[in-house]
Amino acid sequence: MKILIAPDSFKSALTAKEAAEAIAKGIKSVLPEAQIIMIPLADGGEGTVDALVSATGGTLLPVTVKDPLLRNITACYGILGDKNTAVIEMASASGLALLDQAKLDPLRASSYGTGQLIKAALDKGCKKIIIGLGGSATNDGGLGMLSALGVKFYNDTGQDSSIGGQGLLDLAAIDLSNLDKRIAATEFIAACDVKNPLTGPEGATYIFGPQKGVTESMLKRLDGSMARYGKMIEALTGMDVDKIPGAGAAGGLGAAVSAFLRADMQSGIELVMQLVDLEENIAEVDLVFTGEGRIDAQTSYGKTLWGLAGLAKKYGTPVIALTGSIGTGIEVLFNNGFTGIFAIADRPLNLEQSIKESASLLESAAQRITLLVHHLFENFKRQ
Repeated sequence: MKILIAPDSFKSALTAKEAAEAIAKGIKSVLPEAQIIMIPLADGGEGTVDALVSATGGTLLPVTVKDPLLRNITACYGILGDKNTAVIEMASASGLALLDQAKLDPLRASSYGTGQLIKAALDKGCKKIIIGLGGSATNDGGLGMLSALGVKFYNDTGQDSSIGGQGLLDLAAIDLSNLDKRIAATEFIAACDVKNPLTGPEGATYIFGPQKGVTESMLKRLDGSMARYGKMIEALTGMDVDKIPGAGAAGGLGAAVSAFLRADMQSGIELVMQLVDLEENIAEVDLVFTGEGRIDAQTSYGKTLWGLAGLAKKYGTPVIALTGSIGTGIEVLFNNGFTGIFAIADRPLNLEQSIKESASLLESAAQRITLLVHHLFENFKRQ
């Protein structure tokens, strides 16, 4: 039997690669002769760099950058197997996971470290850069990222206005004269799994701001400053960024990369699936195992597992999904290629236990389901 294992990450518990290895261990305990292909997946957010580097035989490169509060940290970007394409997760430098809940500060949080990662890739001579938008701690419209690449932002008194949401509130002028000249000769792709506009009730601030610390009293002011920023971008570039699906991703970073880096906005999962040759592998296997931390109705909103299952349905390949938590509304998933969806817990567990034991629980669940699949397959052969 030929089996493809292609999970997303189990957030706060396992990377996609670690999840794939746990599932493989469970399968192999039942079917030691099975031919297993492992392709960890991501949708532009956490795990995108690891997934693409692993699938293409690339390399990870560590860089010292600034975190959202401008403290030094080490973040990695990847160079794919073609040695010409870099892949960056903005979350690795400017992500929500880098801050404790008590440290969330949308007026200070900056995307500067993401710009440093882009600059490092340019310094390496990369002519194509993929930027995964997702999981940001910022609501700065990409001011920090652009500042690291040479753009100057000023307030009414001519002082620097590049730091966080406060920078947007105070922004009066943008100077592009020192924008890194290498950007014009570089192809940029923004991998994004949301379609939110820059502003308004569905925009960056109202939809994603509260999880980053934006309070009710800040919402209107920050959204208004984001709208004013959008008009300034249009005056400089001729691009109405608020009409671009995904401009509101990553605290407005989508707008910045679209307008100033001329990035092509693409579905994160579709891009990843293409680069890892997922369809070609699905077409050749008998069974697919996948999984992520939670599966519910939102899985159908263009997320990783939704894209995978759609491909599998095209080839009639069964898809088994393993998850830490099953939410409501999963019925729609069974119409898009999911064969079975199973929670991995084997007893009542609190969140801390679930995270700590996630690898062993995933392995055990894969073992149990493989036993069932093998039994059914053998009975089918005998009939």
